[in-house]
Amino acid sequence: CHTGDKLSLYKGHYANRGILVAISATGPGKGGGLLERPTIEKTTPGRESEFDLRKSRKTAPPFRVILHNDNYNKREYVVQVLMKVIPGMTLDNAVNIMQEAHYNGLAVVIICSQADAEEHCMQLRGSGLISSIEPASGEC
Repeated sequence: CHTGDKLSLYKGHYANRGILVAISATGPGKGGGLLERPTIEKTTPGRESEFDLRKSRKTAPPFRVILHNDNYNKREYVVQVLMKVIPGMTLDNAVNIMQEAHYNGLAVVIICSQADAEEHCMQLRGSGLISSIEPASGEC
């Protein structure tokens, strides 16, 4: 986690936000150019810009995606689903997660933002696996 982040420019939710996109200098030769008015990106109320989404993903508390054991799916299928659904999942990690869930009843698949955790959980469930999410309190 980053505490005391100097880049926390946007705190709280504002109905109408503007984000500085570009300032361009025009004019002949070196220097002496006139500054044009900056271009402001207006965001509609209730919609966040890409900048805000990226920032909230970095500062939001992390969540665990949990895989639960079931007696229906074959181990090979579980490994295939994990590799398809979770970005960057290797065969070795998928096998280890599958085995942990099989022997211990559950396993942590990934720790990520709440939005990503919800998406991964829904994809796992959509593939017939049992999955849940929970806050990963105390871990950064």
